[in-house]
Amino acid sequence: MDHTNHVRLNDSEFTEAVLNGAPIYGPDDDQVGMISEVYGNGADTTVVVDVGGFLGLGAKPVEMRVKDLDLMRGEDGVVHGHTRWTKDQLKDLPEYTPRNIP
Repeated sequence: MDHTNHVRLNDSEFTEAVLNGAPIYGPDDDQVGMISEVYGNGADTTVVVDVGGFLGLGAKPVEMRVKDLDLMRGEDGVVHGHTRWTKDQLKDLPEYTPRNIP
């Protein structure tokens, strides 16, 4: 995937409204997951990426910091991310446990 004309997101765009549902691509430009939850805002934002599975079934949720992703908006306006980790490496991360937020 050529990212030459894609615009990198800035810290103020690291919000649930912008990031939720964004596909995440690995080093070979294969889709490795999708953002399903967003916590915080700005540079300290963390996201839950559902890795693997089919249509959300059987996916393993893992938590990542946005600074470990290259988040951008494509020429079509769609937000997506890129990671240096493969799907198998992401699956080896600890499974995300939902937070208890009042």
